[in-house]
Amino acid sequence: MNDIERKVYRIIINMTRFGKNPSLDELKRKTGKDERVIREAVKNLMRQRMLKWDKYKNKWMF
Repeated sequence: MNDIERKVYRIIINMTRFGKNPSLDELKRKTGKDERVIREAVKNLMRQRMLKWDKYKNKWMF
């Protein structure tokens, strides 16, 4: 896991612990990266099975 993936993973976990799903704008603001880099990092985390999106509950599972 590289630095941006680790940062996105930490942000998602910390925000979902308090009942809030981070939006793309929040991730862009907190990481300082653009949309393409964030989407690529999330896709890599999903490929590594560290994150999973529950489409019925609309929240992240880890």
